[in-house]
Amino acid sequence: MNMSIRDPRTVGPRIRMMMPHLTPLEARVVEMILGRRDFDGTTQLKQVADDSGVSEAMVVKIVKKLGFAGFRDFRTALHDYNQLPTAELHQELSPDDTGAAIAQKVFRTSIHALEETLSIFDPQAFERAADLIFNAKQRDLYGIGGSAQIARDVSHKLLRIGVRTNVFDDAHMMLMSAALLSDGDVAIGFSHSGTTTAVLEPLELARRRGARIIVLTNYANSPIASLADVVLCSTAQGSPLLGENAAARIAQLVIFDAVFAAVAQRDLEAAERNLAATMSAVTTKRRMT
Repeated sequence: MNMSIRDPRTVGPRIRMMMPHLTPLEARVVEMILGRRDFDGTTQLKQVADDSGVSEAMVVKIVKKLGFAGFRDFRTALHDYNQLPTAELHQELSPDDTGAAIAQKVFRTSIHALEETLSIFDPQAFERAADLIFNAKQRDLYGIGGSAQIARDVSHKLLRIGVRTNVFDDAHMMLMSAALLSDGDVAIGFSHSGTTTAVLEPLELARRRGARIIVLTNYANSPIASLADVVLCSTAQGSPLLGENAAARIAQLVIFDAVFAAVAQRDLEAAERNLAATMSAVTTKRRMT
């Protein structure tokens, strides 16, 4: 994962990616800090500890668990992050919001997710994913629920340029698919949380069978990421109403838009020929005015 500790844009993603690894108490302390409107470069450790109802040593332990050297390092990084132009893009919905205000907040949440996902973009992982997909003999895609919809979109994109894939969204079918994969094949797992057992198990089997593993997730340190040869990571801030998946879904679709373009670039002549053929095949299904 390419996430520079010196880039303020990565502070939010770094914290969110570590949240699943915190205890409920630790997560509550972090959420309290993130929710403070008055948090800045002068906020004192004692003040944060007292407001959180924990010891100063506990606060220091938590920020170190998040990957910071100490409270001062965390305070400076979070202050710099909060000063970014995109920091105010994400706003929660309110009962008093007008329709226009709701639309603006939803759009801004997605823009925020895209900005932060780009900030943690890993060019090497991206190129590796494109190479594996382009060169694979068999490409099987696994996802459940909303992640299955991402997988179907990816499959649709790739088919347009003649790159054939199979999408599985049933736990038994995924395992059956994985059992038939081997060296030279690719299994692509889609899981926002990175903890979905129905996706983890076939990926584990596919790996044992010799297939390469690509995963798309919102958490770089999740169980699904530990199985992968390549991790493609989105990052999205949660929302009580929209859920975390809403903004992440936009970012994940864009990630694979870019992968699709990179795969096409590997053999642009064939991609353009296949794109013309597939577009021509569906032309008759469009009603002319």
